[in-house]
Amino acid sequence: MVERLDDVPPGVVGLRASGKLTKDDYRGVLEPALQEAIDSGEARVLFVIPDFEGLEASALLEDLKTGMNVEFAHRQEWKRLAVVSGVDWISKAMELFAWAMPGELAVYDMDGLQEAKGWVAE
Repeated sequence: MVERLDDVPPGVVGLRASGKLTKDDYRGVLEPALQEAIDSGEARVLFVIPDFEGLEASALLEDLKTGMNVEFAHRQEWKRLAVVSGVDWISKAMELFAWAMPGELAVYDMDGLQEAKGWVAE
């Protein structure tokens, strides 16, 4: 499930993903939220992932399309992405591929949520 977070600084789009993600999560929440961030001209996104069970098969294509849109089509609009995760392999993968991410990336554990909110808003 993906949901919007309301308790974020002004100018930041906050998202929380947990469990198994579906095609509807991408189309109904994730893609519109990322588009809102991109449309601001200076995308600042806080992405909180306390747990993760993978993607439903129907979500695989949406994941690829969303990634291509963010990584290539709108690369210039990205300012900062803060990922707060309780999933070790997600944190490690984000750090490993930070060089390929648009804008600046910072990865935090779940205890670093408040710090992540401050950093992404700077």
